[in-house]
Amino acid sequence: MLSDEIFNIDCPKEFLRLAIEIFHFQYENVEVYRTFCDLLKCEPKKVKTLESIPFLPIQFFKSHQIIAQGRNPEIIFTSSGTTGTITSKHLVADVKIYEESFLKGFIREYGNINEFAILALLPSYLEREGSSLIYMVESLIEKSENPYSGFYLYEMDELVKKLDFLQQKKQKTLLIGVSYALLDLIENRRMKLKNTIVMETGGMKGKRKEMIKQELHQVLKAGFGVQDIHSEYGMTELLSQAYSKGNCTFSCPPWMKILTRDPEDPKTYIHGKTGGINIIDLANIYSCSFIATQDLGRTDPHGDFEVMGRFDASDIRGCNLMVL
Repeated sequence: MLSDEIFNIDCPKEFLRLAIEIFHFQYENVEVYRTFCDLLKCEPKKVKTLESIPFLPIQFFKSHQIIAQGRNPEIIFTSSGTTGTITSKHLVADVKIYEESFLKGFIREYGNINEFAILALLPSYLEREGSSLIYMVESLIEKSENPYSGFYLYEMDELVKKLDFLQQKKQKTLLIGVSYALLDLIENRRMKLKNTIVMETGGMKGKRKEMIKQELHQVLKAGFGVQDIHSEYGMTELLSQAYSKGNCTFSCPPWMKILTRDPEDPKTYIHGKTGGINIIDLANIYSCSFIATQDLGRTDPHGDFEVMGRFDASDIRGCNLMVL
């Protein structure tokens, strides 16, 4: 099965082979993707490189059902959105692939999950249904098998007490939170954490003024008393995550890759300069593995990447850019 192969990729040649194989599978079996490729006059037989694969604009997850024919969704993940906005829907045909992807991705970056107490401060996600992030963190909490792991909504005082308690126990801890909630946590109490990884998932969700990443991390580092702030890069439309360990540069697992397209010409790829982020996520076997996002980023020679901002929603071709 393809799902067995993708999590055993060990070289670029193997990634390319599987990417081309999954492209052909999705062209044949995902109607929306096939129609998109046909409109671009893509000839599947001529697809030999990653750059020759058509990337589906991420907006299609808002307007279409993207799933392989003959498959039914075991779970549907939905994006957050303000009142009246259309949300993305990811129809996941095999949720075990998602579970394998996020667990192996986490272990690859951070080691054994059962070494951690995991504390989650994700109020805006907990307050709605269909969050893939909540599904992931809930599973990681369960797999940590640590009695001190758990979710927090607005119990800031209780969370501070738990962090103090775990520090006294010298317990390795992961605090994962949405940016505005982490800022709320340190607003009235500064800490000096020694055994805790603080990981932000991005986004102010309309609760606070947006901040550039470097500024946000400086404030969080001072408030938590840590040397680095880690970050998670994921989205509803993906079944894989990239992680940054403090330098705002994200690393992908072997089954995920970032390409950057020219903001003025989506068929041209650029390197070492800011461009639109195209994501290959081979875990998306039964939806679409090739997604053109609205994020702006820059890759380095090692395949790692930075997120620089987003395209201005008023012009998706990128003539006007808004860097957050």
